Amino acid sequence: MSEEKTITEEEIHTNSVLAMHVTPDSPLKEYLVEYVGKKFDQEEVTVNMVAEVMASDFPEFVFSFAEENYLRGYQQGLDDAIKLHTS
Repeated sequence: MSEEKTITEEEIHTNSVLAMHVTPDSPLKEYLVEYVGKKFDQEEVTVNMVAEVMASDFPEFVFSFAEENYLRGYQQGLDDAIKLHTS
């Protein structure tokens, strides 16, 4: 029997990717890092900071991106449920 890993509620809401510092290795990233850095008055910019600024300054983009991810996840859940039921 395999051991199931359980996580806490805090772990669910913690995403280490959001804490990563952004390395400006393209013109768009350079612009975003500079823009976000000025907004937060910080030299080091994290992915979370970029997400917060995008949600504030460009909500229609973030909303459409989130909606697409939600729908894909929902579809994957349905597909998984069907596979479990037919196996």
